[in-house]
Amino acid sequence: MAKNRSELVAEVAGKTSLSQTAVNGVLDALFEVFETSVASGEKVSIPGWLAVERTERAARTGRNPQTGAAIEIPAGFSVKLTAGSKLKAAASGK
Repeated sequence: MAKNRSELVAEVAGKTSLSQTAVNGVLDALFEVFETSVASGEKVSIPGWLAVERTERAARTGRNPQTGAAIEIPAGFSVKLTAGSKLKAAASGK
């Protein structure tokens, strides 16, 4: 079962004294910080919960699934999310 953004905002607002508009603004600001940090190559770490960082992907040879022809995939960047100890414990039911 997945939780969408509006459900998350409503739940956080219910657990705090903040309005849904305020919680939505905080989430927007948080994701903006993630975006600018990852774009500049900085790692964002929330100890025990989450780490977000940009990783480099080397150029490689792939295959076109329709024709089977070899294609060159250029080098690029990706994003790596790492779960912290508290998040891992919650996932394992501890």
